[in-house]
Amino acid sequence: MNYALHEVLEVHEVAAFKATCLTKSKTMRALVTDQLLKDIMQQDIDVCTRQLQEYASILSNAKQ
Repeated sequence: MNYALHEVLEVHEVAAFKATCLTKSKTMRALVTDQLLKDIMQQDIDVCTRQLQEYASILSNAKQ
């Protein structure tokens, strides 16, 4: 699909932000002792991972 350059850049920005969130969740999860909070953070990690895969797919299919 053809995307305008600003659209591709916006997806890159969102992907970079999500990657930062994923790194933070993975790092902080190791420090948490409460099991419920660990489970919530694991859900966040799973969602962020799926979203990053979707962004990668969008970017790889983008024709410039």
